[in-house]
Amino acid sequence: MADWLRESGAALTLCVHVQPAAKRSEVVGLHGDALKVRLAAPAIDGRANAALLDFFAQRLGLARSLVELKSGHKSRRKVLTLRGVSADALRRLLGQ
Repeated sequence: MADWLRESGAALTLCVHVQPAAKRSEVVGLHGDALKVRLAAPAIDGRANAALLDFFAQRLGLARSLVELKSGHKSRRKVLTLRGVSADALRRLLGQ
């Protein structure tokens, strides 16, 4: 299993490095032991955090309530928990 992805029971834990205020929202590869995601939203008033959760929910076809920001609310390095998706499906959808 990749360093940025951990499976624990019915949930996946992702380590993400966020680059806010990009031209468009996209996964761009790895940044150390984290998955790097560019977000079009700025890091103002929690907009980048909301955009990150929306990005993963839309990309994976999940309800927003199944994507949770566990830590890193004010940091570029964030930890997300995803429920309702397998590690293999996540890798395929993210192009890994």
